[in-house]
Amino acid sequence: MDWKRYGRGVGHGEGQQATADGGGREFDRVADELRHRMTGGVYPVGSLMPAQRDLALEFGVSRDTVQRVLRELRNEGWIESRQGSGSRVVKTQRIQSTAPKASRSRQAVTLGPLISEAFEQPEVTLDVYTLTSETLDAHIRLQAERIRAHAIVPQRIALRMLLPSDTESLPYPRGIDAKDDPLLRNRLRDITGRHTDSLRGVLAELTAEGLVPEISLEVRHAPLTPTFKLYLINGVEALHGMYEVIRRPVVVDRRKTVEALDVLGLGATLTHHVRDGDPKSPGSTFVESMHNWFESVWNLLSEESGAVR
Repeated sequence: MDWKRYGRGVGHGEGQQATADGGGREFDRVADELRHRMTGGVYPVGSLMPAQRDLALEFGVSRDTVQRVLRELRNEGWIESRQGSGSRVVKTQRIQSTAPKASRSRQAVTLGPLISEAFEQPEVTLDVYTLTSETLDAHIRLQAERIRAHAIVPQRIALRMLLPSDTESLPYPRGIDAKDDPLLRNRLRDITGRHTDSLRGVLAELTAEGLVPEISLEVRHAPLTPTFKLYLINGVEALHGMYEVIRRPVVVDRRKTVEALDVLGLGATLTHHVRDGDPKSPGSTFVESMHNWFESVWNLLSEESGAVR
């Protein structure tokens, strides 16, 4: 197995809080799962979230933790809450696709099924350019469970991920009144490190359990500020979405909230393009151009950060 370990990079919050105490870890776990359910269609737009007491029971956390998670999701624009009426989902991951199969489908295209289809192939290749590894981590964990259940049997998984350089001074997230507040920068590093470590651990477990014969993970850092996220899937599909800068309160620890400029990657609208066999078609042209762009940055601008074999 070609396995590499990387130091923590810099990314964006995508709506997360990271703290060192147990309460912070539980907060992250619940918030991650609820965002994943909303982007994956478990809680579609317009649906009501489960009651606070039910969420607390399901996740084995306190009502206080659930309340803080829901408050964070409201700040991010995922849900709206009314006294006595619960919390209703108002946003999800949107994908606009011109692929014939997607155009014929009556259901909205979401990222989950596209990643699932990719992992149903014997060889899986994913090239990802993003501010953090949060979204990717959630979907890889889901595919790992499918592999363990023997629902899919990929023989090779190759993942390359481009993140911003540790040394870059990113324009977001940053405080409105305190632009150089180190709490926000530390929060970014914690979020990216946590999800990158999670990805590494999940893939390492699949290899240790003998479920996937060949797995490689490479993470590099480039001196760029990502203004978009990009997924290149099995060499034939591209998902591309611009980050929208928003102003919102960001919880940086259990007691302090900072008014900040941020971007929410999980809620970004993605466009779906497919290489269809015609090299001159719009889909094929877009996939090829994004592939060439990724390779150029990967080979000429990016650096391995703290790699250990």
